[in-house]
Amino acid sequence: MSETTDERTPDSGESGTESVAAKPAETAAEAEAAPAVPAVTEAAADPAAPKKSPLGLVGGVIKTARPRQWVKNVLVFAAPFFAFSKATNRTELVIDALIAFVAFSLTASSVYLINDAVDVEADRAHPTKRNRPIAAGIVPVPVAYGAAVVFLLAGLAVSFAASWQLAVVLAVYEAVQIAYCFGLKHQPVVDLAIVGSGFLMRSIAGGVAGGIAMSQWFLLVTAFGSLFMVAGKRYAEIMLFERTGAKIRSSLKKYSASYLRFVWATSAAILIMSYCMWAFEIRQVEHDSVWAVVSMVPFVVSVLRYAVDVDGGKAGEPEEIALNDRVLQVLGATWVVTLFLSFYL
Repeated sequence: MSETTDERTPDSGESGTESVAAKPAETAAEAEAAPAVPAVTEAAADPAAPKKSPLGLVGGVIKTARPRQWVKNVLVFAAPFFAFSKATNRTELVIDALIAFVAFSLTASSVYLINDAVDVEADRAHPTKRNRPIAAGIVPVPVAYGAAVVFLLAGLAVSFAASWQLAVVLAVYEAVQIAYCFGLKHQPVVDLAIVGSGFLMRSIAGGVAGGIAMSQWFLLVTAFGSLFMVAGKRYAEIMLFERTGAKIRSSLKKYSASYLRFVWATSAAILIMSYCMWAFEIRQVEHDSVWAVVSMVPFVVSVLRYAVDVDGGKAGEPEEIALNDRVLQVLGATWVVTLFLSFYL
């Protein structure tokens, strides 16, 4: 039954097609005595109703856990990659990195479940987010919270296989992200910092899992690189809103395009400076390798190339840019090769 039918006035009955849901109850007692009518009508109107089965529920939970987003967790391999050349037990280092990846993926999925459960009403009013399993009614909110606890406990249990420090990092990440879901997402600047910190914690997780001492410049590159991408994503959403009037998250209404432009431009400048300092540090540590300095060229050009998409308001989906921009892919591959040569040649 369509929304139009539900909103008919009593005058619409003259057409002879008045529906049961649109017909007013004669008395309150009559309405209470026949509660099954609206329930049947709702089930018939809800396209997700046939999917409410154990199999559909499990599939909905898995979809809400967003395994596609686990690609972000490859950042846990960054610190082990740079420490691999000098590691005394490389097999153990790789295993610890894999454990960190699995543990962080499970923990991040618990955050996605909580976030969608908290935003269920707002998602139902959104043209595309209303199709998410929780908003569509496939996964009940209590089940989502229960699944989130299971994912979190599983992530913490896996993390102890590497080190207790990794479990601490995951616990801090979960606490910060829950605070974000339950209110901090609506605080200007704080929300940018929290989203960016998620990427930083991924890099730290890979380091503590393998007991790696991380460079201060490496941490700055990760921190401001994350802020650069987050601010660029928000800027793209603001630009889309100004061009088309598309619905945006409420927290974005507290920003202006000029402010977000300032944030991502400042982040880009600090990111480039921090990477250059890190490259010079790598050269000193790795037997005066010139490749570390050479790596600055593809890195800086990649940042500037990505900034073109940010400036044009096309950075709303960073992963789409990475998958579709062939020039950026070549630059990224060149950067990885030069870093590999600086560490392993």
